[in-house]
Amino acid sequence: MKDQTTYKQSGKQYTSHHWLVTLLMVVAVGWVSGACEEDHDLNRTFQGPYFVRFTDSTLTYKESYSQPIAIRVHNVGPILSQPITINYSVSGTAREGKDYSIVGTKGTVIIPANKSFGEISVKLINNANNILDSQSLTFTLTGVQPNTLQVGFGTGEVPIGRRFTLTIKDDCLFGGFYTGSGVVAGRTATVPNVEITSTDCKQYTLSNWNIGLINFVVVGNSTLFGFNAEKPALIFTDNGDNSLTVPSQANDALGTNGALSGTGAWNPRNRQITLNLQAKVRIGMTSNSVTTYRDTTLLFTQTYTPQ
Repeated sequence: MKDQTTYKQSGKQYTSHHWLVTLLMVVAVGWVSGACEEDHDLNRTFQGPYFVRFTDSTLTYKESYSQPIAIRVHNVGPILSQPITINYSVSGTAREGKDYSIVGTKGTVIIPANKSFGEISVKLINNANNILDSQSLTFTLTGVQPNTLQVGFGTGEVPIGRRFTLTIKDDCLFGGFYTGSGVVAGRTATVPNVEITSTDCKQYTLSNWNIGLINFVVVGNSTLFGFNAEKPALIFTDNGDNSLTVPSQANDALGTNGALSGTGAWNPRNRQITLNLQAKVRIGMTSNSVTTYRDTTLLFTQTYTPQ
């Protein structure tokens, strides 16, 4: 018969059987405790109340953005079979009627029956004056019907989702999106969403001057561009007297030794920009296996109308 291992601690003796029993008791207690905690977690449920909130907390747009801006308010909870009417207030440094306007009824947004969100529609007013600054517009939810809902989540000073801020960035005089048009080969071509940008309100970048130029024949069947998808940019300068200058500039679209230049004008009444462009291209002519090159200047006029 083997001897049991004996341990001494504080004057007491313990056998290996004592340690085994103690270990099993610890494991059992831990299992019961874990099971209770797991059961407790499974029984956790949201006690409400459900609430409405702004979907976003901030958005930023340039004042030259011409499309209505949708500020969304949504219902965090079951979709209701009745409309939800939400009241809001407006504050900030932006001036109504000069920097922005609210489309529809100011101060109220409705989530239609059986829908999860409604929208406040804001239209920016482009009063570009070459003074680059920013204004803010803050919307705060103030009440909701039915009153079983609340505005924002939480009970702090400003519940989550109760407030939304729209930042309106000033733009340069010619900044924004335009529709370009021009007559090429007897046909009028138009291209929307041509963007004009500037960082100093003196030199501007126009994002695409390929206005129907796939129909502009240079020589034979060769055209200036092969696809409408080609979007060459150009740079022009504001002379400060409603006249514009397109300085001579290299352009990949015109090939080696090609250059683009021209003049232009801005109409302060309708804010249209007209560009008279000159594109210098080098044409290769092959005869009897001998290729000769000559420079040719192409002239075309384009008009850009604010969207």
